Amino acid sequence: MRGWPARLRHGDLLLRPLSGRDARAWREVRIRNADWLRPWDATVPPGSRQRPKSFGALARSLGQAARRGQAMPFAIVVRGRFAGQVTVNNIVRGSAQFASVGYWIDQRCAGEGIVPRAVALVIDHCFQQAGLHRIEVCVRPENTNSLRVVEKLELHEVGFAPRFLHIDGQWRDHRIYAITAEDLPPGGLITRVS
Repeated sequence: MRGWPARLRHGDLLLRPLSGRDARAWREVRIRNADWLRPWDATVPPGSRQRPKSFGALARSLGQAARRGQAMPFAIVVRGRFAGQVTVNNIVRGSAQFASVGYWIDQRCAGEGIVPRAVALVIDHCFQQAGLHRIEVCVRPENTNSLRVVEKLELHEVGFAPRFLHIDGQWRDHRIYAITAEDLPPGGLITRVS
């Protein structure tokens, strides 16, 4: 796939492909942050045959999607330590050239400006190397931390999706933010958070 695999760097921040070797660190961070991440984590809807994925199953699934050109799963590494994940999902080619971006971060790293930089690097990469045209970030209205990310990046709010994703045991509303390649500032989004 054009633009994948990729390693993106900005100061002490490295984004690299998520791999099976991240299992131990991923589990440790997710367990330690379970209560903090729960309100924002996707859950399996009632009646679904799908089960929550182990890290191994998640890594395999994302790896397969990446090989098909449908995803770019990045590990967030800060000062040499695994700190979270940012994933380009639902890549659509053809006349759309569209994708969505989702992310999570270790609470220990929250408030350090890591997520805005990570999302900026990924969106810049999507436009400049992967050839995509539009990126969306969907945020629960109650998620003030994520709302701050899209605000710092100056993404435009383009819509509201009622009961959009099954999160924390319920179908939850989301605000939709987007940027197109034409909106990218000179030097990329990273210039807005550097």
